[in-house]
Amino acid sequence: MVNKQQLSIRQLARLAKVSVRTLHYYDQIGLLTPPRQKENNYRYYDTSALLRLQQILFYKEMGFELENIKGILDQPGFDYQDALLKHRDALKSKLVQTQQLINTIDRTLDQMKGKNTMSNNDYFTGFSDEQQAKYEKEASEQWGPEIVSKSNRRWKSLSTKEREQFFKNGERITLSLRDTMKDVPSSPKVQAIVKEWQDYINFFYDCTPEILLGLGHMYVEDPRFRAFYERIDPNLPQFFYDAIKIYCQKLGVTD
Repeated sequence: MVNKQQLSIRQLARLAKVSVRTLHYYDQIGLLTPPRQKENNYRYYDTSALLRLQQILFYKEMGFELENIKGILDQPGFDYQDALLKHRDALKSKLVQTQQLINTIDRTLDQMKGKNTMSNNDYFTGFSDEQQAKYEKEASEQWGPEIVSKSNRRWKSLSTKEREQFFKNGERITLSLRDTMKDVPSSPKVQAIVKEWQDYINFFYDCTPEILLGLGHMYVEDPRFRAFYERIDPNLPQFFYDAIKIYCQKLGVTD
């Protein structure tokens, strides 16, 4: 990769639409540390810095904490091209929903002008609750409506702050698993994290070994789950499944 360009901190801030203070902070915590010119010790940003900042902003869009983003980007052999492909897939999925919402707007405007008619359901095509309903239908078919109903009740009982904390805890467990991938899936450390993940899911419903193993299959077989975990590490979905499979085997549950 050629790194001929040298941008000042203010130039980069304008390009990336972030503040100079933000870039100073990223430097301070080691998230984005620019080289310095030998002559005057000024910071400058090259192409490598631009690519890293781009990844930082992508992962922030996913809701990751800065310290966890640093852990992802600092992984040995982190592949920028592979990460970009994963981001692209995720954005394409969002694009489909966005287009559905645009179509809903256009159809509603036409209906208001008397150019077409709409069913009640047509008014809400593309909204996130529609996708959530799809997930709920899939879950009901796999584990039964009682589990889904119980899960929904518990989730709705949480405050906004409690939901944010819940997501952060899930992120922490997931990244802890990522950080143990140098070990074998059967190691005590990895197995302890799987147990923590089971306890995490237990908040919503009784996550039996059978259900946990089913989730493990989803992490490698369902494109949505697989894409999510691959954005953290390309090998994480398979590692997660292998670790869950070993955990469940010890409890007497096999495929």
